[in-house]
Amino acid sequence: MNVIRTLPFLVLALALTACAGKPAREAAPASVAVDASTPVEDAPAATVPPVDDGAAAPAAAVATDGTAAPVAQAAGESAPTDAEDDFAALYGGPAPGATGSEPGRPAYDPWEPFNRKVHSFNNVVDRAVARPLATAYTHVVPRFARTGVTNFFSNLRAPVTITNQLLQGRPGDAWDSLGRFLMNSTLGVGGLFDPASKAMVPRRSEDFGQTLGAWGWRGSRYVELPFFGPRTVRDVFGLAGDIPLSPIRTIEQDRLRIGLQGLQLVDMRSQLMALDDIRDSAVDEYALTRDAWLQRRNYQIENDLRGKHARGKDADDTAPIPVDAMPMPNWSN
Repeated sequence: MNVIRTLPFLVLALALTACAGKPAREAAPASVAVDASTPVEDAPAATVPPVDDGAAAPAAAVATDGTAAPVAQAAGESAPTDAEDDFAALYGGPAPGATGSEPGRPAYDPWEPFNRKVHSFNNVVDRAVARPLATAYTHVVPRFARTGVTNFFSNLRAPVTITNQLLQGRPGDAWDSLGRFLMNSTLGVGGLFDPASKAMVPRRSEDFGQTLGAWGWRGSRYVELPFFGPRTVRDVFGLAGDIPLSPIRTIEQDRLRIGLQGLQLVDMRSQLMALDDIRDSAVDEYALTRDAWLQRRNYQIENDLRGKHARGKDADDTAPIPVDAMPMPNWSN
């Protein structure tokens, strides 16, 4: 593979590490309380402390769509900041507590000095390269075309999702994902359109990092990688399980494969633009990104363990930056 042709895409991949793993809906403003795509029944219920001596219990916040959002905090836990609330709203999950990735549990980040250096460098590259490219992409490419690109790459992740659903012991979900993949690949013209959603076939996203968590590897230290962004050590090992399942990485022509990977990276960064204002205004942007990412990741694994994947409901695509988006050499050539 021509390494020189790969360098621009490696720079763009590096820039994406400044962002969290979950693409936000482009149309969702920061003030929206809850992502409408997240099923209400999948969100963890708020913990309301007992009411003593007639004191009023804290009321649940009501989102703009009329759904209740958990706001009560456990005893002794600091309330999340406004930025954390907004970040959690875009992520569709509970707000990260000020103390760490889970209520009452500090983020396991023993490599924080190293991670902060990587994160700071990634932010510089993001503002210099990735954000301008994503801005130009959204201004030049019409919305319907961008939606088709997003649908296409989401459909390509189906083999990874199906395999991990089977490994987690969820054949029913794997059957739904297979049906969705076949419908969108045929009636959806290779995945550019999404007739499966209109047919109420659920959309889900799984990776091997989640499978390892479902198998029992629960606690894992946080690490920020130069190319893959927020991860845990568990998710780093999970990359090895996802690489052989990537359809893009099976393409032998370097120019075509790298071009698709570069387009996927630009598309992902454009979907993260809704988070830019929140990140820029955060007092500690690194801690905000880390805590929100860890909490959302733990939330995904808890849902896998509890089987909270209601049929007919769409789960938001919260996987980290997929391995098939990285313009790495194809060693099989």
